[in-house]
Amino acid sequence: MSHTDMSTPFAPPIRLGLLLIPGFALMGYATLVEAFRAANTLSGRTLYTWSHVSAQGAAVEASCGARILADAQVGARIDCATLFVFAGGDPRNFHDPATYGWLRALARGGCAIAGISGGPYVMARAGLLAGRRATIHWEHRPLLAEHFPDVAIESGLYVIDGAVITCAGGTAGLDLALALIARDHGHALAARVGEWFIRTTPRDAAGPQRQSPAERHGTTNRVVLQALATIEAGLDRPLPRTQIAAACGRSLRQIERLFQAELGQSLAQTMLTLRLDSAAHRLRTTDASVTQIALDCGFASAAHFSRRVRQRFGVPPSGLRKAVGQAV
Repeated sequence: MSHTDMSTPFAPPIRLGLLLIPGFALMGYATLVEAFRAANTLSGRTLYTWSHVSAQGAAVEASCGARILADAQVGARIDCATLFVFAGGDPRNFHDPATYGWLRALARGGCAIAGISGGPYVMARAGLLAGRRATIHWEHRPLLAEHFPDVAIESGLYVIDGAVITCAGGTAGLDLALALIARDHGHALAARVGEWFIRTTPRDAAGPQRQSPAERHGTTNRVVLQALATIEAGLDRPLPRTQIAAACGRSLRQIERLFQAELGQSLAQTMLTLRLDSAAHRLRTTDASVTQIALDCGFASAAHFSRRVRQRFGVPPSGLRKAVGQAV
């Protein structure tokens, strides 16, 4: 996979393929395509061209309901340097052996394959991630880890492992596109594209996908954050509150006062909330049984777990399982 940089004034454009999986997230798609469009506009040249592909050759509907027309059908002879696979929602719902075979054939022919958001899961099903480093949207990470344990999953924004590229999606698509533009045509153009989209602070490929614990919980109190980390590290076997307090070098009464002041709820309420949120995430993103998830999140029985889930979310575990997350 070799590209020509800006020093060659009449180099042909780099051809890209955009494979759209039904339910793909428009955000992840737009951040990439718009970056390549901006590179063309700002350089005054056609540096990139692209064509849309779908499994049936028909228009594909994004998770928001927008529909994008396809230029080609899976299986067609397509001349592209990189094929991007856009998927969102629940990538388990897409199962098409013809697509997997086509992706393998393109990879054998020297085409780089790049999965966006849930796209890496589609690539893994095609056998393209075995033994590879990869990332995926955090919502899909448990699913990828469960079904493909031979993939070395990283938690960053994107991973370029030779001709195999994976990206968490959302705004990380812009970070990946800028990295590719810099590789192909220099850092100066990539910086201009970043400014075009009001992206003034570059993000490293290994940057975090999620907020820090302080941002996520809305507190900067060191003791509370230490207690939260202790809780999250032992969701499967919840520690007694006195042990959590002792681990933080505080009495239980002091910890309780801090939690009420910083989070507006007791230590016990916080522990239950974190366990239920973890369980809800696993219900949406893995195929593990309700009983297994209940045990993994520290509940004594499936019945007790079901009661707690209904109290918090208003539906039984089966209702959460049907409420598929829409990763960007």
